[in-house]
Amino acid sequence: MKVSYLNDRFFSRLETLALNLRSDLAGYFGGKHLVSTYGQTVEFADYREYQLGDDIRRIDWNLFSRFEKYFLKLFTDERQMQVQIFLDCSGSMGKDNPQKAAYSVATAAAIGFLAVHNMDKVSFHIMKGDRAENPFGTMVGKQAFYRAIGELEKVEFADETDIESCVVTNPGTSANNGLTVIISDFFTESNWKKAVDYLCYKKRQVLLVQVLTPEEIDPSYDGRVTLIDSESVDITDTKNMKIKITRSMQKAYEEALNDFKQDMKTFCSKRGVDYVSVSTEKPIEKMLFGELLKVGIME
Repeated sequence: MKVSYLNDRFFSRLETLALNLRSDLAGYFGGKHLVSTYGQTVEFADYREYQLGDDIRRIDWNLFSRFEKYFLKLFTDERQMQVQIFLDCSGSMGKDNPQKAAYSVATAAAIGFLAVHNMDKVSFHIMKGDRAENPFGTMVGKQAFYRAIGELEKVEFADETDIESCVVTNPGTSANNGLTVIISDFFTESNWKKAVDYLCYKKRQVLLVQVLTPEEIDPSYDGRVTLIDSESVDITDTKNMKIKITRSMQKAYEEALNDFKQDMKTFCSKRGVDYVSVSTEKPIEKMLFGELLKVGIME
């Protein structure tokens, strides 16, 4: 059964939020994000002493009359950023769990909406195999965004994803001009850490959103079960197995998952990368208005 979170009410509530991006990003002219450089807006920022070659129209003559020195008025600068959203479409992200797939798509759509709502550029990169497709191109404005969302909900989740290759080989990743978001459960054999390091090397602001189901966080399996890898294309794959679940195995799984999440958190913290781990059990709006506000990526 198909699940969808996307409707007019969902997007209208998001209009009260905005993406909180770093002020040291360069970006493009014509946006809404205040940056640390000075520009041509009407909002006053500071003064500095006149230097040969400066525009004399920006001299403050009132200060000259007081100090007999030439000072320029400096104003804040606003820039347009580029927001990239990488969506993991591997089997574990929704092949057998429509809610997890819909939750991930809704998270991508919410961040994309905030980008176009604040006059930023946005692009969706569908990660499958070792390549990320960008089927909608770079979008500016809500009309193009809404057309893309209708198609984004039709994306199929299957097989495996190499996050490192998808991100590193992506030709549309430019430097120091915006936010890159990776939405995944990060249950992958690929080296996702190298993907993050690559984005940090490109001086991009980075956000990792780890989407997990309640069953992945606290499995309720007991006794003899057959475990099937959702990303396996062959039923005889060695990843598929029959096993007897014991209490000690459940405890070991819980500890391993906590260690994995703590390792992600530590890795991201050292690189100034934002990271949130969310359960599909939590209402999507509570996640957006809670977890993403808590890490400071939204305001």
